[in-house]
Amino acid sequence: MTEYKILFTGTMGAGKTTAIAAISDVKSISVDVPNNDKSVDKANTTVGLDYGELRLGDSEHLRLYGTPGQARFEFMWRILAKGALGLVILVDNSRPDPLKDLSIYLQNFAELIASSACVVGVGRLPAHASPTLDDYSVALDRAGASCPVVAVDVRDAEQVRMLLGLLLLQLECKAA
Repeated sequence: MTEYKILFTGTMGAGKTTAIAAISDVKSISVDVPNNDKSVDKANTTVGLDYGELRLGDSEHLRLYGTPGQARFEFMWRILAKGALGLVILVDNSRPDPLKDLSIYLQNFAELIASSACVVGVGRLPAHASPTLDDYSVALDRAGASCPVVAVDVRDAEQVRMLLGLLLLQLECKAA
């Protein structure tokens, strides 16, 4: 059996835990504790990692890992990035400065992005129309990151699968 590791990252509340749970073929695992950061309206937050699995036929599995969103756990970001085939960055468009949030993850995962593939999923876009997807594309270009950016509702398994499909397509193109 061949196994691949995909990493989900983004700010607290961006939807990493929800996205992994939406598509995992096994009961996802999350290391959550009560949230003490009242700037985000959320009961619990991930402090270790999220984990799920997605089967790609009989002989291939995607191992899905989610990072904690808070910068104080960035040491976990580096640990979880090791051996990852690709990166999904989730951005919450309702946050005060989502483009700045994106830049934090682009900087911290620059090595992984350069050596593999990355896709950016922007959540809560219908209710928070600014910044636009074009604004994200400009920010990605300025950062030198060649990543597709799409609107996503992480509660919708088909939309999360679409993110992974874009990521896997990039990897196929790099391998060709």
